[in-house]
Amino acid sequence: MTSSVRTLIRIAFVLALVAVFWLALMPAPDVARLVSWQDKIEHAVLFAALALFALVAWPTRPVAIALGLLLYGAAMELAQSQTGHRFGDPWDWLADAVGLLVLLPAWLRSQRR
Repeated sequence: MTSSVRTLIRIAFVLALVAVFWLALMPAPDVARLVSWQDKIEHAVLFAALALFALVAWPTRPVAIALGLLLYGAAMELAQSQTGHRFGDPWDWLADAVGLLVLLPAWLRSQRR
């Protein structure tokens, strides 16, 4: 992958982080719930997608990606707790961490080198 393509991917990733954070602070829309813990599934899937996106941008940095996204998730929950219409939930942060398990194969590959 050329450096200019990787730079564009990195910019797109940062823009995605900003968009997700902004959306997380907006009032929660009414959505049909299929299961009571659907929100946790959504968190895990979102953070898995963000982690894979970041892994394309920084393929040799799975641990840094995981740590950065864990901090990002914690900051998001803290910011939500400061709004009058959302609340921070440590279980959401745990669901974020579960989504980051998609980085485990990349981390294991990096350990074998």
